[in-house]
Amino acid sequence: MKLLALTALALARLAAQNNQPEPAPIRLEVTRVSLMFTVQDKKGRFITDLGKDDFEVVENKKVQSILEFTAESDLPLRLAILIDTGNSVRDRFEFQQDAATEFVNSVVRRGRDKAVVMSFNSTPEVAAKMTDDPIDLAKAIRNLRPGGGVALYDALFAACRDKLLRDDEPRERFRRAVILLGDGNDNQSQYNRSQALEMVHKADAVVYSISTNISKIDTEGDKVMRFFAQETGGQAYFPTDAADLGQPFANIANELRHQYNVLYRPEPLKADGQYHPVDIRLKSRKDLVVRARRGYYAPLSGNGSN
Repeated sequence: MKLLALTALALARLAAQNNQPEPAPIRLEVTRVSLMFTVQDKKGRFITDLGKDDFEVVENKKVQSILEFTAESDLPLRLAILIDTGNSVRDRFEFQQDAATEFVNSVVRRGRDKAVVMSFNSTPEVAAKMTDDPIDLAKAIRNLRPGGGVALYDALFAACRDKLLRDDEPRERFRRAVILLGDGNDNQSQYNRSQALEMVHKADAVVYSISTNISKIDTEGDKVMRFFAQETGGQAYFPTDAADLGQPFANIANELRHQYNVLYRPEPLKADGQYHPVDIRLKSRKDLVVRARRGYYAPLSGNGSN
């Protein structure tokens, strides 16, 4: 089957219009769409015994034919761990480091999983390149120091474009996720929130956000953290004390091992370069909740096609 491919022309045009940096060309397989998702009951417990016939996938108001369905409990992980090092998190920074270090030590398995650590203040920086060595990852986290502004959107954009969106690894065979740790503020980014979300979708990544805002007041930053999680099928966590940051990391580690995956070919297949909303529904179990990313970007016909 020929695979259609896309260079991100629409994104480049938008970047030029806003005097923002132009992203590198991106190639996407879109004759088939792969969606990873989680099912929980009302108490937050993972439901792992459902089958293909329990679900339906709806795109453009049309039920799609599911080509493959799997319950994924042990997929290799590709993680981008983004840690806010701006001045606003200085008083909680040591707790961030402790929780993130424990996470990489408990989740990243040598020879199977890989993670990259990126810090972001005024600009995003790679603290540890993609590796399967939790010792290197933990060392990089320990070496981070707070200070400066915050470029959260730039960090998300760069992590997904440069680290998670890789042509040499089959998309449906890896679980791609961003662990975003910070207060949700942004005052330095060149890219905007919509552009960052678009790149997350193109990388087939899920965002798990952990807020370091402990003021017990719902801030604009909290809304940003919630937005990225909801749009990508992840989860947003709001610990009430900095010392409790470890529990959200433990919850994320558990969720990454309790997933379903569906694979389908969109009918009709539209090579229009646009975002296509998708809804994964349970046919009968109204007592359960499905969390999945809400769509994908189609290719542009005639651009980079094989």
